[in-house]
Amino acid sequence: MDLKQGRQKRDFLSFADYEREELLYLLDRAAALKADRRAGRRNAALEGKTVGLIFEKASTRTRVSFAVGIHELGAMPLDLPVAQMQIGRGEPISDSARVLSRYLHGLVLRTFGQSRIEEFARWSSVPVINGLSDELHPCQVLADLLTAQERLGSLDDLRVAWIGDGNNMAHSWIEAASILGFELRLACPEGYDPHRSFLEAAERRGRGKIVLLRDPHDAADGANVVTTDVWASMGQEEEAQLRARAFAGYRVDAALMRRAAADAIVLHCLPAHRGEEIDADVLEGPQSAVFDEAENRLHVQKAILEALI
Repeated sequence: MDLKQGRQKRDFLSFADYEREELLYLLDRAAALKADRRAGRRNAALEGKTVGLIFEKASTRTRVSFAVGIHELGAMPLDLPVAQMQIGRGEPISDSARVLSRYLHGLVLRTFGQSRIEEFARWSSVPVINGLSDELHPCQVLADLLTAQERLGSLDDLRVAWIGDGNNMAHSWIEAASILGFELRLACPEGYDPHRSFLEAAERRGRGKIVLLRDPHDAADGANVVTTDVWASMGQEEEAQLRARAFAGYRVDAALMRRAAADAIVLHCLPAHRGEEIDADVLEGPQSAVFDEAENRLHVQKAILEALI
């Protein structure tokens, strides 16, 4: 499937820009690329191309998986440190995006507000991929879905429990559920709900079943996937103590997992704070798919890069 629309470039900023069949194609292609890698088969679909990496936030998995994936597809990953670029000294995004488009074949951006990455994409003539924004993290959730598909055999009749903050991960889960059509239960403390606009957009799509709850054990009841994230994300460190009080009782522990389906898996986008949002015994236990999930970032991103560039 060619995800490009004719000769027009296409970005990967949000699941909302994609149809169900396109997301399923990316998952299938990621699984094939994973099998190729394990069998030692090389895919040089991006031979001779260069992809820029702009990271305005700290990163381990996103940075390394994109750099390795770009290299394995035959392209050159070019790290573009913000502190050494003119954009770090106030150059308008519109100027930077147009200039970089003359040199690069694609761009991965990990940034703050979603409006910032959307402006990059608006002015760029080459594909822009969202490596994380404050509002969305689509590459991560695509990797989570690949992991669920591998472990459970299918995404049919999938029931996902999101436990914790209504953050960028929760928003991408909401978009995925409303496009792919699975059940998503979000358990968030009062005052930490997902942004209403994402829930309203999901309701308009009319697919899947999305429920907002307060009791994490109710959310986990019969779930096939139980997933969470840190209570205080990057940029929220000053709120850590306040959030620790608000999120008390929202830990993914053995008692919560007993409410999930017998074959349920546990996901966490990492880094994890053991003993806070998730118990160490659960993160390291037999139901954990956390490190398969981290590996799958590489494979889904290769599928995205191949399809768009």
